[in-house]
Amino acid sequence: MQHASTRKPFMINSIYLRRSRKLIIQQGNSILPKFYIATAMKNMECLGFTFSRPLIEALRTLPTETFAIVYERMIEDLKRLVGAHVRFKPMYPNFPAQVMEAGDAELYMNARHHYMTLKLPGQEPATRPPMRDQAELKVIELGDLEDFKRIMLNLIQAKTSISETDKEDLAWAIATIDDLNLPSEIPLKENVGFVVSALLGAGKADISLIRPYFKTATDVLRLAVSMSDGDVSLAEVTRFRNFKRTERRLLLQLLEQCGNIAEDMLRYKNRWLRLGERLHPGEYKTQYPKCLEAFDILRNSKPYETFGAMLELSLQYEDTDFAMNLLVTRPGEFARRLDHLLRLHPDYEQVIARFGEAVDQVSTPVLLQVMTHFKHRNEHGDLRTFFPKGNVSKAFAALNRLPRIDKSACDAIVHLCQRILMERFSALPPLGKVYIDEQLKNYVVPFSQRSAGKSLRTIVRGSRVPMPEGDTIRFFLWWKEGTVNGEDTGRVDIDLSAVMYDGNWDYMEHISYTNLRSAKYKAAHSGDITSAPHGACEFIDIDIPSVLKYGGRYVVASLNSFTEQPYCNLPECFAGWMIRKSPGSGEVFEPSLVADKIDVAADTRISIPVILDLQNRMVIWCDLALKNHPNYYNNIESNRGGMALMGKAMVSLIKPDLYELLLLHATARGELAERPELADQVFSPHEGITPFDIDRIMAEFIA
Repeated sequence: MQHASTRKPFMINSIYLRRSRKLIIQQGNSILPKFYIATAMKNMECLGFTFSRPLIEALRTLPTETFAIVYERMIEDLKRLVGAHVRFKPMYPNFPAQVMEAGDAELYMNARHHYMTLKLPGQEPATRPPMRDQAELKVIELGDLEDFKRIMLNLIQAKTSISETDKEDLAWAIATIDDLNLPSEIPLKENVGFVVSALLGAGKADISLIRPYFKTATDVLRLAVSMSDGDVSLAEVTRFRNFKRTERRLLLQLLEQCGNIAEDMLRYKNRWLRLGERLHPGEYKTQYPKCLEAFDILRNSKPYETFGAMLELSLQYEDTDFAMNLLVTRPGEFARRLDHLLRLHPDYEQVIARFGEAVDQVSTPVLLQVMTHFKHRNEHGDLRTFFPKGNVSKAFAALNRLPRIDKSACDAIVHLCQRILMERFSALPPLGKVYIDEQLKNYVVPFSQRSAGKSLRTIVRGSRVPMPEGDTIRFFLWWKEGTVNGEDTGRVDIDLSAVMYDGNWDYMEHISYTNLRSAKYKAAHSGDITSAPHGACEFIDIDIPSVLKYGGRYVVASLNSFTEQPYCNLPECFAGWMIRKSPGSGEVFEPSLVADKIDVAADTRISIPVILDLQNRMVIWCDLALKNHPNYYNNIESNRGGMALMGKAMVSLIKPDLYELLLLHATARGELAERPELADQVFSPHEGITPFDIDRIMAEFIA
């Protein structure tokens, strides 16, 4: 058994490897025989990874016993990253040939037998030819503790929301690393509540350190929510736990120092009333009189005119001048209401002039979104897509009925936002010569990662990732039933499906448990497994040229919980995709060929991990969750309309992209270079700062 002192560096490496493909090596004075390194690298190739030269040199300084421990832990982590930590046993082990060659009667009888007995067909796996596909190995680099701490501090200083995985990593770092020096300011309010809660849990929350982080009553509410393991975005209602007396005094002390707390508390009146039942402010009426007065206003519904009420009333009666007088004092809210005001006010120049009085106080993420919105404002797409705030990755699409806005107004707002952003970025350290790869136009700026799932690569929802070479896309799914939080899941049946559409999003065909193979396209399903006590898997193969030949373009991959358990209540569920040049060679699941893998853990029953644009050979990253229709079985036929709607919405999504953001930085802080080798700083999907360095982008470039 390892002692705590030896577990710490291995836990750091597990996080570091997953986030950055780096390892920290405590170098020694040994000379490890090359045989050990060569054997390790050969074994890693089947998982799709290899060592960099600096890492090899560092590993060679380790004693044999230490190297063995590092290697075994690393292999365990790599297997989990690509999904190779479990056994893949499809219903038809000789997939895809076995499904394509079987008669309809055989497939039907096998399915009926499985549904009645839960037994799989008895056919033994045939000897498969060696894998002919060549995997592009992912390189693991040598890292260091300071770089790891920088990643953690970047998460704390992120200007946009971070994911649950980010929070888990950060909580561990706060509790474990003693010299993780916190910044004087935490920009994102959600992070204030979470970080201080983690400090409290680790016994490191010095009041002089944390007091400056709290400016409003909502900041304190988020802290109480986080201490109760709730949703700090406040999209979901939290059941507050019982607080210790010291915790109650701390929360009230932080609340007392905030300004205008009654108005802020009225925004979340019912939650504050529930929290007040836990805090007992009456017991501390002499120490915290402002708190007592604010809770009295809430409990007794005393008259109190709020900013929100005045604003809504002025907009209702189209008193735009009064509304703008209010909004100048709340710049962020002004930015969010700008489109509405331009539609109400007869003189757009006056609206823009008033917005200009407050624009320099609007946050960078909001400015970027306002700029992009008005740049494309009059491009009349069919749909408008919304991602509600919260920890579940839901999306809503609505018909676009917005009236046009004068092009001059749109251009003026775009130029205003660009000017402010350039001024803001020019105050940052110079970048020198900068190369920006145009492929970054396909990657969305990471504004909201709170609902992002844990994945092999962290990709922002809506981004487009190029497909590797190869003609066959192979989707995979693995899940398990069992016990979660002391409760038995019962039988769990998750179905993997793929729906094919043409360029106009007209339905063409689907591959699922109801249609194991296509008579028209080269597409097949590995068989419907309906129970997973030891884990179960499903695969779908789609031959790209055969779909394009008949006018197909889009493929929507989906997971459906047929037995209605939400994914968050399963012991484990993950999905992903690989591209195969020779789908009949090698094993059905080849870890080295996994392009992306995502853990599915949302509180929903339908998931859309990716959409394929076969014509442009792009994978559109979705990581979306949908609600099932209550009147139907949860399968692909019941949700076909929803799949097309979400697909169309994601394909037509307009969001700020990394190229545009980084071009502003380069113009403000340096000069553009024509080629990477001429640049001091490179931004590209393949080198330098990449779209997958999300913690760095959120902290350093959304400034």
